Amino acid sequence: MPFPRSSGILLHPTSFPSRFGIGDLGLEAYKFIDFLRESYQQYWQVLPLGPTGYGNSPYAAYSAMAGNPLLISPEQLQEQGLLTEEDFANLPVFNDSQVDYEGVKSLKTALLQKAFANFQVKATPLQQKEFAGFGDSKAYWLDDYALFMALKDTHNNTSWHTWEAELVKREPAAIHQAKEKLSSQILYYKFVQFEFFRQWSELKSYANMSGIYIIGDIPIYVAQDSADVWAHPEIFCLDEETREPALMAGVPPDYFSETGQLWGNPVYNWEELQKQNFKWWVGRFEAMLDYIDVIRIDHFRGFEAYWAVEKGEDTAMNGEWLKAPGEELFDAIKTELGILPVLAEDLGVITPEVEALRDKYEFPGMKVLQFAFGSDPGNPFLPFNYTRNAIVYTGTHDNDTTVGWFNQANDWEKRNLLLYLGCSSPEGIHWDVIRLALSSIANQAIIPLQDILGLGSEARMNFPSTAEGNWGWRYQSSLLTRELKERLKNLTQLYGRAPQEK
Repeated sequence: MPFPRSSGILLHPTSFPSRFGIGDLGLEAYKFIDFLRESYQQYWQVLPLGPTGYGNSPYAAYSAMAGNPLLISPEQLQEQGLLTEEDFANLPVFNDSQVDYEGVKSLKTALLQKAFANFQVKATPLQQKEFAGFGDSKAYWLDDYALFMALKDTHNNTSWHTWEAELVKREPAAIHQAKEKLSSQILYYKFVQFEFFRQWSELKSYANMSGIYIIGDIPIYVAQDSADVWAHPEIFCLDEETREPALMAGVPPDYFSETGQLWGNPVYNWEELQKQNFKWWVGRFEAMLDYIDVIRIDHFRGFEAYWAVEKGEDTAMNGEWLKAPGEELFDAIKTELGILPVLAEDLGVITPEVEALRDKYEFPGMKVLQFAFGSDPGNPFLPFNYTRNAIVYTGTHDNDTTVGWFNQANDWEKRNLLLYLGCSSPEGIHWDVIRLALSSIANQAIIPLQDILGLGSEARMNFPSTAEGNWGWRYQSSLLTRELKERLKNLTQLYGRAPQEK
């Protein structure tokens, strides 16, 4: 569906300031929403919000539907009486510009376990009723996830395909026994999800009341070591013996990598999904729309055809394109849920068939300005080639920041950009590129906060094809100045992207 002319900011919640070493859903999140409202923004785009595993990637979560426990605000738990100020005594001194994931996990796990213990003793009848209601309403994914995480704890966090055969195959007797033996740990993981969604729901309500809509990110694939693959192996292409991916997901060689990107996720058994009328996918979309307003589909082209690499390959070079039933899938979702507020990440190897699938459902596609100046006037990322039903970015979470990109661009790209601009403003190249995005005809413009702050490569969020050292950038509260807010507000208003009532 097309969207009204508007703009917003891309920022993952882990990047918020916080004394607990990682951004969370507490006070700084509300301050950020105030900044959005006061600068006339209408969208806040986040990365996937799931519980992350190895490498801390939001795109490789233990569940496609659960929330990340590290985002829970301990201070909000304190307000509920589940933690005290004494629990925050002697906090480690964390780096305020990078997340120390191991240190954060250790600290927050201890705090969440204490909050759970207090909840069991102190919860009011109303809180107990709300907790039970949450468990019932989310049972279709929560029961499998909580058991999965409890079992991972007892197996030293090893991947589920290495567990005992009866658990790998989910034999009823073994599952029943595990549920009884691990009942307390299962309840703990359900409590953590209850708290995540309670805090997120309150934050989303505040955002919506402030005129801010949240764009959530749905990765096309899920991690092999996830509750989804363990609980629903029949809808994934797995090796019958080892339960490892028989066909792995990725993309062929592209802008980001000469050998392609081998993600390692199992691809879908689309034939089985069709037999089930795409029940799992419908449930996934329904779950997302419970807590976000607009869905950005990552790697949209995989719904038309997907790159599949056989088990044993070390790179994504030796793969093949296989057809996917995208139309049937979106028709099934539309039948169940109605018209979907969807954005399509249509970057990479895009064919006329992918464009036709996107356009049939009027999903806006993505335009990235960092890709615009390296070729000829036919480049689809140049603003004069845009259509209105599109969403323009200065860069994405996979790109360098605009300042970092410009500093490392070759002379040809720099020359083309500066010629296109006509002149460079004294505010810096990042504001020139932001102005290009906001002034374009694309209905939506999304700017990473790093670009609004004018930060360099040190603030980059992700380096594709690298497993470690990503997703750690954080900002300090002092950077969101009044001057910055006014400059963004004025440009947003100038280019017709302010809320109508303003």
